[in-house]
Amino acid sequence: MKNLFTSAIVIITLVFSVSVQAQTKTPKLENSLLWEVSGNGLSKPSYVYGTIHGICPNDYFMAEKTKKAFQKSDKLILEINLSDPNEIAEAQKSSISSEPLSKKLTQEQLSKLDSILQKNTGLKVKQLDGFTLAAIMGFISIKTFDCETLKSYESDFIDLAKKENKTIGGFETVKGQSSILSNAYTDSELIETVGDFSKTETKKMVEDYKAENLMNLHGENEKAMSDKVRKLIIDDRNKDWAHRMPEMMKEESLFVAVGVGHLPGKDGVINLLKKAGYKVKPVTK
Repeated sequence: MKNLFTSAIVIITLVFSVSVQAQTKTPKLENSLLWEVSGNGLSKPSYVYGTIHGICPNDYFMAEKTKKAFQKSDKLILEINLSDPNEIAEAQKSSISSEPLSKKLTQEQLSKLDSILQKNTGLKVKQLDGFTLAAIMGFISIKTFDCETLKSYESDFIDLAKKENKTIGGFETVKGQSSILSNAYTDSELIETVGDFSKTETKKMVEDYKAENLMNLHGENEKAMSDKVRKLIIDDRNKDWAHRMPEMMKEESLFVAVGVGHLPGKDGVINLLKKAGYKVKPVTK
């Protein structure tokens, strides 16, 4: 059970990296998960790839264009460097609550969460009393997929990097992401969010992902995030990554693999890199 919740913590960014409401005047992007970054003084191109943090094995794919771009690059950059044992240990630690949910949440919150849990997993909240709300949220999101286990693009990229002797880095840490999540949402808002999870929405998301349709993925969620949540979960992180990438790309060719929801939008990584003077184009074959 503990390992399952560790996976849930790792996958939880799926919820925020894909289901982002379309913004006004969103720059339209071509259908591609893979983008080449060149120009502006770079000696070699780098690549940005949009991942879905968990997907059923029968839906999983990795195009030849992606494999070729990965081979050309020198270093893999992920949201979190999950090849680091310290980060895995922190993920395990962060799934365990310092205070039981039965003491942390109100009776109304517990009742609502219990109803959501039973509907989606068949478990009762008292059975998961020692886990964090974020871990339970990730666990429920996993259950919206039509398979028992999920494949991870991040894990496969790590395996490929090790096989090809590439170095691996991360923009953030598990602890940092957990802090962002706790600052962005109250407990009630997290419960409201997890209550909106559904197999129908997940199926549509996976279909759009397989079609590499960034614009559909960007506008999939009917309910817009609040300005505060979008700023903390999406925009601020995009700006941080896009600010750090130029210096990193000068040193070596990067293969940057982050949640696909971070690519499109006015403040998406692709548009921010274009504004910084880089040529950013879709790789279609």
